[in-house]
Amino acid sequence: MYAIIDVGSNTIRLTVYRVTGEDFKILFNQKVMAGLAGYVEDNKITQEGIDTACNALLKFKSIVENFDIGNLLVFATASLRNVDNTDDAVTQIYNRTGINIEIVSGEEEAELDFEGATHNIIDMNNGILVDIGGGSTELVSYGSKKIINAISIPLGSLKLYKKCVDNIIPTKSENEKLNKTSVKEIEKVKDIKKEKYSIICGVGGTIRAVLKLNNFMFKAPSDNRTILFSNLEKMLDILKKGENEAINAILKVCPDRIHTIIPGLTLLYNIAKYYSCDVIMVSSYGVREGYLYSRVINNR
Repeated sequence: MYAIIDVGSNTIRLTVYRVTGEDFKILFNQKVMAGLAGYVEDNKITQEGIDTACNALLKFKSIVENFDIGNLLVFATASLRNVDNTDDAVTQIYNRTGINIEIVSGEEEAELDFEGATHNIIDMNNGILVDIGGGSTELVSYGSKKIINAISIPLGSLKLYKKCVDNIIPTKSENEKLNKTSVKEIEKVKDIKKEKYSIICGVGGTIRAVLKLNNFMFKAPSDNRTILFSNLEKMLDILKKGENEAINAILKVCPDRIHTIIPGLTLLYNIAKYYSCDVIMVSSYGVREGYLYSRVINNR
């Protein structure tokens, strides 16, 4: 068995896998909504943020030891990659938990997303992969099941929330700021040209939460894995009004993302609009599964 911990900007997740040959099975998942992007001041993760990470990692380490799982791998993405005190944070965490954390670059994170998603989405012939994290968003253009370009932009759902919103639900002016901020960041992307990509392969917790909201609001089957672009637009319009019915939908479907779902949906909508997307196909697998293939399965 292999345990992988993903130290993200929004969540810290533990996934345990049984690996057989070139295949794997997920045995269980646990997550802590750590919100590490919220502990960044002057582009440094605060002591409170480091303490929060240590507490989550010690909890997960205890689970791994109790189940006698011999292999533990831990990596961090934008949560520790995009701060100025990465080395200090990693050293402190190691001294307090005994856990070594590998810092994954933005480009490699995008590549790992693709590696994971290709084992779950059948149609990976032509399109763009999107993973909206808490502190960054990864984009991968692909064709014939191969990466063309892989990039990371330094804006995710939690970072966008922190930049633009004062309370829990955005006001009208804050929604406008969310829109302008996300569009401005997307327009900086040069390596993936502005052209039509009919299909987005969606990866990660934010997009999975949007999918749950889509299935709830439009009464789709619970196992539905696709979101129409027109539904993105409708959901955003409904949620931006901030009415009780819309808030209740979030609380029923993804209560732990009450503050980040609208920023995340705004970012997804603007990416889909920019690349003239028709449909989002949501993968169950992503960066952790890509990491499993890269660090374990492909090296056996």
